[in-house]
Amino acid sequence: MYQLPMKQLKGVLFSRLILWAFLPLMLAGCRQEAPGTRAENTLDYATGFTIAKHSETFTEVIVHTPWPEASTLLKYAFIDRTATIPDSLNTDTYKAVIRTPVRSLIATSTTHIPALEALGVLDRLKGFPDTRYISSAKARSRIDNHAIKDIGQNETMNTEMVLEMHPELILGFSINEENRSYAVLERSGIPVLYNGDWVEQHPLGKAEWVKLYGVMFGKEAVADSIFNAIATQYENTRALAQKAKRTPTVYSGAMFRDIWYLPAGESWAAQFLKDANSDYLWKDTSGTGSLSLSFESVLEKAGEADVWLGAAQFTSYPQLIKANEHYARFKAFKDRRVYTYSKTTGDAGGVLFYELAPQRPDLVLKDMIHILHPELLPDYEPVFYKPLDTLED
Repeated sequence: MYQLPMKQLKGVLFSRLILWAFLPLMLAGCRQEAPGTRAENTLDYATGFTIAKHSETFTEVIVHTPWPEASTLLKYAFIDRTATIPDSLNTDTYKAVIRTPVRSLIATSTTHIPALEALGVLDRLKGFPDTRYISSAKARSRIDNHAIKDIGQNETMNTEMVLEMHPELILGFSINEENRSYAVLERSGIPVLYNGDWVEQHPLGKAEWVKLYGVMFGKEAVADSIFNAIATQYENTRALAQKAKRTPTVYSGAMFRDIWYLPAGESWAAQFLKDANSDYLWKDTSGTGSLSLSFESVLEKAGEADVWLGAAQFTSYPQLIKANEHYARFKAFKDRRVYTYSKTTGDAGGVLFYELAPQRPDLVLKDMIHILHPELLPDYEPVFYKPLDTLED
């Protein structure tokens, strides 16, 4: 699965799935307790946030890793809109106090869309930066009907337009703490809740952020049920993969200018390949982001590999040859065993993988097993990964 380096990330903000390293923060000793009885919501895989329910009307969320290598905690108090804010609550210790259920919001990453749709609250979404990248059919219908408005670019958001919309919340995405648009909106009284799902490295860790949406919309039980179903499917599929009689060798990525980028051995993508019972040739490398390699080094190591899984933006073999004739030297190319997620797009051309894969890792894993171990899921119809076309469109 192809990943761009951070320096290209700002230019492709729609590709929210570019993953980068972070260290889990050991924060238990430095958290300030809020008033009331504290009951932690158990998170099984996610490490980037915690939920503490203090009462029926007050829940505290702490986002530990809103972006890679974040140095500060972001604390949010969610209070039922029918309740009064307790006098004992020190609101100065929170980045924002948010009334629930949230009635209107602006999202800033396509990865936010599936959770809203799964919880049945897509109608609360009023605006989005650069709507052409949204793939969801339901969201596209609302865009066409002007129920979801295009508000510019994430880092240069049309703040005047946003202020006219009066959203109760901005669901933010940022690669660091500097975002001028967010700062303007916060000064105007609109809270920004930073979603760090994209920083998680375990596939189910990303999906578990649906529980944050459950708090936002007063649908905690529904969110728990959604996640539990996804986790069960994922774990059952992972167990199925272990029954395969062979472990195919796999590589990923493609050239970007003079560099071949592919997932490091501790990355989100590498975890998928491990759980799919494949032999990812760079599995022993360190890091959770991308490796930057020369064409020659990839060819030397992966020239005889069985499968090329995730050929970046390419959708056909002629495209590959046009980009670099030496791609034809790989055995996977010769055997026509190259697969891409870039063929599955929404009506406006947005790649569905970027939007839905973090929320549905169970489907990603099934796609991989269907490709790598077809005897285990012979009748399965892949959602994201498809074989490259033999002819150019």
